[in-house]
Amino acid sequence: MSIRRSALAVGLTASLGAVACGATTTTGAVSPAPIVTETTSVASTAASTAASIAASPSPTPTAPPEFTSKITKVTRDQVKYSWRPGCPVGLNDLRMITMTYWGFDDKAHTGQLVVNASVAEKITSVFEKLYDFRYPIKRMEPVDKYKGDDYASIDADNTSAFNCRAATGSTNWSQHAYGLAVDLNPRENPYVEADGAHAHSNADDFVDRPLKKPGVINADDRVVKAFASIGWGWGGDWTGTKDYQHFSQSGR
Repeated sequence: MSIRRSALAVGLTASLGAVACGATTTTGAVSPAPIVTETTSVASTAASTAASIAASPSPTPTAPPEFTSKITKVTRDQVKYSWRPGCPVGLNDLRMITMTYWGFDDKAHTGQLVVNASVAEKITSVFEKLYDFRYPIKRMEPVDKYKGDDYASIDADNTSAFNCRAATGSTNWSQHAYGLAVDLNPRENPYVEADGAHAHSNADDFVDRPLKKPGVINADDRVVKAFASIGWGWGGDWTGTKDYQHFSQSGR
């Protein structure tokens, strides 16, 4: 309190002195104390925070899983609809490939193909390339999921291989009956007659080629070249009728 009173006394003395000298002053007015701001402190804090944020590493996006595959023998129960006695290959000639594929949802999935044992490794290598390309596949299931019904499998846009059946429009065995053919994204890559006719209405927008849409196969594209690397031909190269989904060892 003594310090405060001394300061007040000094102030009053100075004021009276000013009046005595003829200075003009406002009665009762007290000069405000200077306002001390913390601008420097706030700015320093903001700069420190910004530096801290800048120094923090950005979250690393989760990388897609690596391609994996497994080749196993096929049991009778696994092909109870697609295989029967009298087929051109025995159960011992078939293999189940369980492997990773890239979906239309930009995510990795696990699918299965039944193929001839003699080509299982080669087919696996092709689908590893397709996965690396991020070529999208709708689904990949043995046709037994559709009770061996090829039409139902195609209508579901299912990628498949072995099915003990005759070739379309023929009494001869299809290459699928040997496990030596693959049908890839059949909706996006339909079987088209020379006159443009096709059996599945959900493929109406995918009849013409070339066509730039996800999952579509075009002449000499990376998918065709991947199969060509193991000596397989593409049905899109046929004269007249085109089977854009179809790849086979014989080219037919």
